[in-house]
Amino acid sequence: MSRRDWIKLAVIAAVLVAAVLLVLRIDASRESRETELVERAVREAALTCYAVEGAYPADLQYLRTNYRLAYDENRYVVFYEAWSENVMPDIVVREAGVSGA
Repeated sequence: MSRRDWIKLAVIAAVLVAAVLLVLRIDASRESRETELVERAVREAALTCYAVEGAYPADLQYLRTNYRLAYDENRYVVFYEAWSENVMPDIVVREAGVSGA
């Protein structure tokens, strides 16, 4: 192979690597956005419950049953920790099968 062929090959490889990295970044951004939407839905359901009933619910199931909270349980794990009826619960949403700090 000539030097010119090696340069062409290197340019093609660099373009392919850049394209793959771009696709991965777009996919990660989409997944992050969807996780944020699930977290917002849980938070808004808890706030609605507080506005209607004067207390935050003790558990996530109450929101699912009484406030039509729905999300894909196979795709997302929701950590909902209630401290008191008048204190906003801690809400964390993670994509199932993904570890994170």
